[in-house]
Amino acid sequence: MASTIILPGQPLQISKTSPAPQLGAGVYSRDSQIRASLVGIPRQEAQTLTISRVRPHPPTSNSVVLGCVTRLSPLQATLSITVVDGVPLPPGEEFTGVIRIQDIRATDKDKIRIGDCFRGGDVVRGLVISLGDARSYFVTTARNDLGVIFATSEAGGSMEPVSWQEMRCPKTGRREKRKCARPEGM
Repeated sequence: MASTIILPGQPLQISKTSPAPQLGAGVYSRDSQIRASLVGIPRQEAQTLTISRVRPHPPTSNSVVLGCVTRLSPLQATLSITVVDGVPLPPGEEFTGVIRIQDIRATDKDKIRIGDCFRGGDVVRGLVISLGDARSYFVTTARNDLGVIFATSEAGGSMEPVSWQEMRCPKTGRREKRKCARPEGM
């Protein structure tokens, strides 16, 4: 069994060579497929297949977070953090993160403009570098795998990255500047 998080209703991949497991907590069978009934990680102990519930937790130093840009200023971008270390937070329990201008890229820090890196509504993958103040966490995007992972163009299309600093609208072909995260698998 893989240690990836499974969502409710998602089919579980079971080895065809071993006998069918007994179903435990967090698992059910429908249409001869074994499916998850909880968000969690599948585990097989002896002949029983279960899903252990993954509990959300607040960000800590070195947590990878996903958040939506809610506010921009000339010195920082504010995020509404909704996923911590791959675990979604319950609705209404989001945390606030701040990406300061010096934490956007590892190089050329003096040439960065916030408006060229993020826009309101962008979904950003970041790394928590410190707990910040009482209201927010400090987040960095200064690695190649961190930055904007989803953005919507002015025409309303889902943009795709074309370089580490540009995204393209598939509808219009227009390019917009962003601090892009390297797509997974590349």
